Amino acid sequence: MESTKATGTVAELVAARWGDHRPGLWCEDAVLTHHEAAAGAAARAALLRDLLPPGGPPHLGVLLDNTPEYPLWLSAAALAGAAVAGVNSTRRGPELARDILHTECRLLITERAHLPLLTGLDLPGVRLLITGTPEYDALLAPYADARPDPSRATPADRLLLYFTSGSTGAPKAAICTQGRLAAAGRSLARQFSVGPDDVHYVCMPMFHGNAVIADWAPALTAGAGAALRRRFSASGFLADVRRHRATYFTYVGRAIQYILATEPGPDDRDHVLRLGFGTEAGAVDAQAFERRFGVRLVEGYGSSEGGAAVQWSPGTPAGAVGRAGAGLVVLDPETRAQCPPAVFDAAGRLLNGDEAIGELVNRGPNPFEGYWRNPAAEAERRREDGAYWTGDLFYRDRDGFLYFAGRTDDRLRVDGENLAAAMIENILARYEGAAAVAVYAAPDPVTGDQVMATLAGTFDPVAFGAFLLAQPDLGTKMAPRFVRVTERMPVTATNKIHRALLRREGPNCADPVWWRPPGETGYRRLTAPEAAEAGQVGRSVRTGGTQEQN
Repeated sequence: MESTKATGTVAELVAARWGDHRPGLWCEDAVLTHHEAAAGAAARAALLRDLLPPGGPPHLGVLLDNTPEYPLWLSAAALAGAAVAGVNSTRRGPELARDILHTECRLLITERAHLPLLTGLDLPGVRLLITGTPEYDALLAPYADARPDPSRATPADRLLLYFTSGSTGAPKAAICTQGRLAAAGRSLARQFSVGPDDVHYVCMPMFHGNAVIADWAPALTAGAGAALRRRFSASGFLADVRRHRATYFTYVGRAIQYILATEPGPDDRDHVLRLGFGTEAGAVDAQAFERRFGVRLVEGYGSSEGGAAVQWSPGTPAGAVGRAGAGLVVLDPETRAQCPPAVFDAAGRLLNGDEAIGELVNRGPNPFEGYWRNPAAEAERRREDGAYWTGDLFYRDRDGFLYFAGRTDDRLRVDGENLAAAMIENILARYEGAAAVAVYAAPDPVTGDQVMATLAGTFDPVAFGAFLLAQPDLGTKMAPRFVRVTERMPVTATNKIHRALLRREGPNCADPVWWRPPGETGYRRLTAPEAAEAGQVGRSVRTGGTQEQN
């Protein structure tokens, strides 16, 4: 992959589209040419320079769905040397206010649909601009003749402050400069042969780094078009792809599974889409997607903060993310020694997960640019050894290929043994009734953790018990103590499994929970008193710690 060294600016990429009168930005019935988008960005940049008060960080918050205003303000910020904080529209109340104030936003760009989210919030010093209103249009009108001038921008200028989802504490605002975003756009455009005739379908929320870094940036770099979807819709996916003649899209979380759950049709391959790039689809769903739609999915790995990346290449084994590049190692977080290579059985099942799974660490150069106003979080990523610790669990085979095993937050300690939630999930996903599976820790009443699983689908306690006994790679500590059964897996705004919510609720939840009491081999329904006791144990164990956030 091309280096992400900070060279060039996003402002230069925006200005390069001036005079390009091809259609370049679609959203519902609205169409802008590349030139119109550049002109709109120039007008907003001029307004931004006049509205941002002197003396403070040049930051603006954007609380919008995926409308044309979103990329226009990203482009405007680049031209003005300012930074956009992507505000998560699923946050509420004090948490939402905290995100806006933490990133020191002087302006907040929003729309009427999101105004109820701001009702009652105390946002001192934040000026509100509401798109699609006469007042907003009047503010922009004097700047209609502005032209994009990239000379104010430098590669070192902050451009993005995007929140990463943590399992503890408030989300952290990762910094991405113009140089890093421009370099990432070039790298992906080269990797996937993006050209000016391509159309990128942006259906993931633009407050998330995936949509901006992996979808919008390579399109901007190559002069390709971008078709926006206000919010992801599985049922609208194929119609949008056809309507806009999309050739590329990105995804995260359960999005692919939701698309596959739509009714198949005889014309599922009637489109020009050629590639999807993302994470967490899984090998089974990726194969099903290609069989049905004729579209290859490329799974990649990149830490949200840019500190480490693994690129897929031909010859990558099934289940692997890609080959470890220079500087990437898998370390035991406690001893900081390299973990031994993975050992597999004839069926490809991991046999030594307890010792082979560790944290992925980048000992080489990396473009991690820190978190805004969060030195403690930066120190967690960059420790005294100077390396970048990703917070993600991996194992590595003897040929150097890396396999994702979950977040360090998803590691469980059961009876003194370290377990990776992702490994247990891979085993439980074989259960015939499982449409989706999440594994996480429930506090043990004595010490450490108990294994809890949430299963979306159908559940038979006898069949499930027999299934577990038949799995040769299910270690003696891996069988779930609790199994929560739900119709639909809870997910975040980016379609990732809402693990923080599941952990928070534990066994004391609204869904039916089956459990295997100590000393018993079968599963039975958890009673209300048992659930309440389990929930109380969880609360007492967590007392004094930081509560999990979304």
